Amino acid sequence: MNAIPNEFQIDNLLHQDTYLVNGELKNWTGKTTPVYSTISSTENYAPTLLGTIPAMGEPEASEVVTSAVSAYNNGQGLWPTMKVSDRIKCMENFVAQMKATRSEVVKYLMWEIGKSLTDSEKEFDRTVEYIYDTIEDYKQLDRDSARFTKSQGVNAMVRRGPLGVVLCLGPYNYPLNETFSLLIPAIIMGNTVIFKPAKHGVLLISPLLAAFQASFPKGVINIVYGRGREVAAPIMQSGKIDILALIGNSKSAIALQDLHPNKNRLRLVLGLEAKNPAIILPDADLDLAIQECLTGTLSFNGQRCTALKVLYVHETIAAEFNRRFADKVDALLFGNPWDKGVALTPLPEREKPDYIQELIDDATSKGAEIINRKGGERTENYIFPAVLFPVSKTMRVYHEEQFGPVIPILTFKDIQEPLNDMAESNYGQQVSLFGQDIKTIAPLIDTLVNLVCRVNLNSSCQRGPDVYPFTGRKDSAVATLSIHDALRSFSIRTFVASKDNAYNNAILQELLNSKASNFINTDYIL
Repeated sequence: MNAIPNEFQIDNLLHQDTYLVNGELKNWTGKTTPVYSTISSTENYAPTLLGTIPAMGEPEASEVVTSAVSAYNNGQGLWPTMKVSDRIKCMENFVAQMKATRSEVVKYLMWEIGKSLTDSEKEFDRTVEYIYDTIEDYKQLDRDSARFTKSQGVNAMVRRGPLGVVLCLGPYNYPLNETFSLLIPAIIMGNTVIFKPAKHGVLLISPLLAAFQASFPKGVINIVYGRGREVAAPIMQSGKIDILALIGNSKSAIALQDLHPNKNRLRLVLGLEAKNPAIILPDADLDLAIQECLTGTLSFNGQRCTALKVLYVHETIAAEFNRRFADKVDALLFGNPWDKGVALTPLPEREKPDYIQELIDDATSKGAEIINRKGGERTENYIFPAVLFPVSKTMRVYHEEQFGPVIPILTFKDIQEPLNDMAESNYGQQVSLFGQDIKTIAPLIDTLVNLVCRVNLNSSCQRGPDVYPFTGRKDSAVATLSIHDALRSFSIRTFVASKDNAYNNAILQELLNSKASNFINTDYIL
């Protein structure tokens, strides 16, 4: 085992003994849950204890609901009625404090979820950039709204307003970036928020609690800990949640929706699972296709909803593609997140290697082979990526979102085969298309854009850049999460209208001149 660099060692356990409610970092003296890393800090393998988190339940769920509902106060609260410019100042104050926590958050990203040092730093920096970009987009949104329009004798000022109380549940694979892609637009649009961190990547939120408390009015952001069924379930059952914002799987989303007593009043902002395919056409540049498929299937060990989870290779090039691709997979370096040049890192879920093994065993029992030499090799916290070929529809790995290091490959003769499979799939997030003949690609693109929401030409699937729409069809998403669209997902168009006559116009002019209303104003935010 390589020595752990001093700056990344766990010298002291982090006992998260406070939670944020009603603007107070309240002490927790109840039951706690230990947080372990699958990364070993000793010569003889053993999971590393990182600290503890509160094991909360229904009383705390009720407490944070009361706090968020009170802060929103039926739209009369300080936060939902605050000037846009003042909400922006609060967010700028938060991100300034957040930047000071970079080294600590990056350290826990590595230990808690096994993300490499480079990718952990990238996740933090990208999140900071996301917040600044959201602020700028919100300024432009406000500038565009800071005016009256007139139609059919009616003057109106149309803006976007908050919806109420948001329950925010982020994923473990991007516990900072994707969580904040929900949290930040929800808060800045004037909603109040209840946030429960993911099952892994929970201690990395600890350094940010003081920044949240110091930057926003009381009750605007409330942070609780515990299992979903113990905390999130009673929060939904209260009927006080206006938006469920979740990045995870559809089963969890459906279960939480079903707990809400007024589902017709519940807005959903969901990023869910996907089974993104790659289609490699016979004229594809194989050097490019292999490298992009390597990145697409195994970045962060394939633990991404945007990962390539099944590869369709034209039968005329399959032998060469498979041979070269398998060699590239075997050449990837496995190690701890801080090891230089590491591409594969320990899996954060202790049960994940056994699950991947089940998929491999099922596939090989039905005719597939592991075509890479190191495929399926086990350590205490990892299973080396297995490239499986040929895969058929009878196998679990074809249907299930593996969310880990196993790569199924199918061949096709007629392009209609993968198109039909995509149409029959429950998912519709993205696809990667590799080829160069325009006569072939053009009609394919015209079909694929109606099956998924992003077609990646000669490149792997991904979420960014964050200015582009991030969404999906069918079971893959509800609503759109890009910087621009997320602000709309967490708000609703609302406006003030009056008939165009001297009496009303005089009142509107006085409102503008007096600056008495935070809604009726034409201030331009620089």
